[in-house]
Amino acid sequence: MQKFEIQGGISVDGEVTISGAKNAVLPILAAGILATTPMTIRNVPRLKDVKTLSAVLAGMGITVDTNDDNDISIDNDTLNSCCAPYDLVRTMRASILVLGPLVARYGEAEVSLPGGCAIGSRPVNLHISGLEAMGAEVTVHEGYIRAKAKRLKGALINMELVSVTGTENLLMAAVLAEGTTTIENAAREPEVSDLAHCLIAMGAKITGIGTDTLVIDGVEALQGCDYSVLPDRIETGTYLAAAAITGGRVKTLKADVQGLDAVLQKFKEAGAKLSTGKDWIELDMRGRTLKAVDIRTDPYPAFPTDMQAQFMAMNAVSQGIGVVVETIFENRMMHVAELMRMGANIRLEGNTAIVAGMPTLYGAPVMATDLRASACLILAALAAEGKTTVNRIYHTDRGYEKIEQKLTGIGANIVRVN
Repeated sequence: MQKFEIQGGISVDGEVTISGAKNAVLPILAAGILATTPMTIRNVPRLKDVKTLSAVLAGMGITVDTNDDNDISIDNDTLNSCCAPYDLVRTMRASILVLGPLVARYGEAEVSLPGGCAIGSRPVNLHISGLEAMGAEVTVHEGYIRAKAKRLKGALINMELVSVTGTENLLMAAVLAEGTTTIENAAREPEVSDLAHCLIAMGAKITGIGTDTLVIDGVEALQGCDYSVLPDRIETGTYLAAAAITGGRVKTLKADVQGLDAVLQKFKEAGAKLSTGKDWIELDMRGRTLKAVDIRTDPYPAFPTDMQAQFMAMNAVSQGIGVVVETIFENRMMHVAELMRMGANIRLEGNTAIVAGMPTLYGAPVMATDLRASACLILAALAAEGKTTVNRIYHTDRGYEKIEQKLTGIGANIVRVN
């Protein structure tokens, strides 16, 4: 099993080119199921999750081709099954995104209940109840969701909870439904909007993009398109955090500036100097004091849960006390124990962590428990004295493209070893 060995105490300095967004490309790949002609998706990050969903599509007979330019082409003409089996779906919860498109396009779907990071329950009932509202017959039996519908019907769907994948699944189902579908309390994340823009490029009729109410007028068919995925805002925030925690400077290129407002505000509160352009963000922490900040995660446009762990690492070496409240996932504090192994002073009370900044952290063997926890531990290792070994880095490979090369490019001492 691979791991990272990181020698800390080095201030990073340089430029990082941001990859396409993991959380945008996955639903867009699933949207390829809806197309009656081939489509090409560009700016696709080379990630384990992308490979997993590509394998799910290929397992149903869909032709999936990847080239050296980070493009993926999808052709449904070869589809021979509407079943997404357990062996593939179990490793990634986002695999459930094939459910809505399969029912909408082919009238049936059989999708294994998903797996993925152990950061808390992410129930599929919102997906199921939404499809049932559109007239699908849905059963859950022997670990599989089975859905059937001759043609879905437009419906009013009020999401009980804000769910990104739930919104995306029902949005993809609604674009081919007969009549108008309104999704209330819809997720507003930029990745949801990116999916909607892709669907419009395929011929869908959608209004309310970026708001909590999406209105979809169903069409008879969608065509393939040529679409480029938006930049990954969480990857951007992670590399900016690398500059903040090491007292260095990082300029992120090809970045999505608009989707990071809440995160950039917290960087400013932490004492960082920020500069932005049309598609770049620079954070300069040289000669400045890192200050602890209070964080509360909530659905977009509030502070994202996917940046909570990175700011926890920053707070661990900041001046003052920061309170971090996690409201999205009940198990997303598992990195706390690993940070404490490195000398962090953290008191955990349920979904709240009180972090008292320490002068320094110390290298230690640690274990990543999920994707963003792995980023947290890498950041802590960059700032720590001595060598840190981060185990279970397969979590990192799910969401960060070439992370060791990008960090090495800005001066970090990090190597991947077996």
